[in-house]
Amino acid sequence: MYGKLVVVVLVGAVCSLPSPDSRATKSVDKPVVKTPLGQVQGSVLASRMGKQIFSFRGVRYAKAPVEELRFQPPVPVDKWDNLYNATQDGALCPQPTDEPTAEDCLFLNVYTTKLPKGTEQPKRPTLVVIHGGAFYSTGGSSNWEGPQYLLDQDIVLVTFNYRLGTLGFLSTGDKEAPGNNGLKDQVVALKWVKDNIAAFGGDPDSVTLVGFGSGALSVTLHLISPLSKGLFHKAIIMSGSAFGQMPIPENQLDLAKKQAKILDCPDDTSANIVKCLKGKTADELGDSQPKFVEFGDDPIYIWKPVVEGDFGQERFLTGHPIELVEKGEFEKVPIVVGTTTDEFAARAFHVLANETLKKQLSEGFDKVAPIAFLYERDGDHSKTVSEGLKKFYLNDKALDNSSLPGLTQLYADALTGFGVNRAAELLSEKSNESVYYYRFNYKGKFSHFYLPESNSTIPFGVVHNDDLIYLFYIQKLFPLNKDTDPEVQTVNKLTTLWANFAKTGNPTPETIDKLDNIKWEPYTTKDQKYLDIGNKLVLNEKLYEKRYAEWAKLFPLSQYSEKKS
Repeated sequence: MYGKLVVVVLVGAVCSLPSPDSRATKSVDKPVVKTPLGQVQGSVLASRMGKQIFSFRGVRYAKAPVEELRFQPPVPVDKWDNLYNATQDGALCPQPTDEPTAEDCLFLNVYTTKLPKGTEQPKRPTLVVIHGGAFYSTGGSSNWEGPQYLLDQDIVLVTFNYRLGTLGFLSTGDKEAPGNNGLKDQVVALKWVKDNIAAFGGDPDSVTLVGFGSGALSVTLHLISPLSKGLFHKAIIMSGSAFGQMPIPENQLDLAKKQAKILDCPDDTSANIVKCLKGKTADELGDSQPKFVEFGDDPIYIWKPVVEGDFGQERFLTGHPIELVEKGEFEKVPIVVGTTTDEFAARAFHVLANETLKKQLSEGFDKVAPIAFLYERDGDHSKTVSEGLKKFYLNDKALDNSSLPGLTQLYADALTGFGVNRAAELLSEKSNESVYYYRFNYKGKFSHFYLPESNSTIPFGVVHNDDLIYLFYIQKLFPLNKDTDPEVQTVNKLTTLWANFAKTGNPTPETIDKLDNIKWEPYTTKDQKYLDIGNKLVLNEKLYEKRYAEWAKLFPLSQYSEKKS
């Protein structure tokens, strides 16, 4: 769900704190729970297999980040007196979309199939999901992260929005805008879960943090952030990582200046930039995102996390992620980490189908490749990386149709694969907890990218976010799987693996027929085991060994040791 590969529209209405009315009456289809913050009324959905899901959508977890709170860290929500109407999704945070958005967007959804009753406290393991979208798009809406598949398992599911783009990640490198507010939103959502999830039948002491894409990158940062300590107990990292080659800057003043120019603001000082941007509408800020791209739809990440300087604020990120993990300064929790087979293949197709882009990348690889493949843009090392990648993936040749396999692999490895593989290596080496590594390789009839000549009926392969099709009912794109659909087997397998992990810290605590009698062995740097999740579950070794070795050669861990000294 990044860039223009998928048209992302989420439908939602802001849920407010209504006055008591007829909806305050408890009924089968309008469950009411009492939380430490106040009473919340939800609605009832049905799971794929017909289980009753108690759904509480559009629950505010932080104050509206508007007016004086724009560009400020999130403020937790106050208690309320009236019955809170949680029957609709909250609004999307501002972003480029034709659907309604609102700056007042810090809402979450809770789904459960068993509520506390009398002395009965279910205390089920809770999955908290951080959505992807490259830090500038999508959200936690039920139309995109529907609970109908996962809630056939005995878990509680939480999805949520966090601020995006300029509103969530403005960073001037000083006290005016230290950065990372979107990530601090995520922390406040996790604190809300810790304090309130028991009211929905969830266990605050068994929280599994799940992220995909930029959400997965976020999860890797929560592992090392002092603000996130103790707020989760396991992690699932899907197709994203902060441990790859992408630079993590100390500020993004250059982007702040660019945003200022786009909206006719002065760009001379941080104070003037922030003051002027505070006077612009949220839509002006959200809709300006496409004006930041530099090569086709690239770079995929524009506004990013930053290593915050100390200006008296609570710092989300205090050092480079790799340095902190190397020093052992991260949460030692059980981890699942992996990728899909073909990840960002659509971007390779897009470049090769566009003569201008194809010529730009062919003739100016040194200049364009760092933008598309997320590494430093200047200096001798950048040039060395460009030469190495062009030789390894493209045989040092100009781009033509025969370049598709190599360019597809290059996009996959640059945008997710290398960082994910390094996450498996680093975390397994530095932690005493198990790390389970996977490749999602199941090709069903639906996908986020189809062969262009097939009139959108034949998937190219298994691309970025295709694993989500089997975890969530993505209502906006795909139909609900029926019992007769062959895809149901993969829905059952993937939701069972994730639920097992949430419950026990082991995706296969016992070998059962439903999981092909497989025992998913943890990854170690010695044997490098990973689970291929395809038509069958198969344990393999050394995923894309030669490809990732090339990246490791170009971006050795020693360079981070040198920085430390």
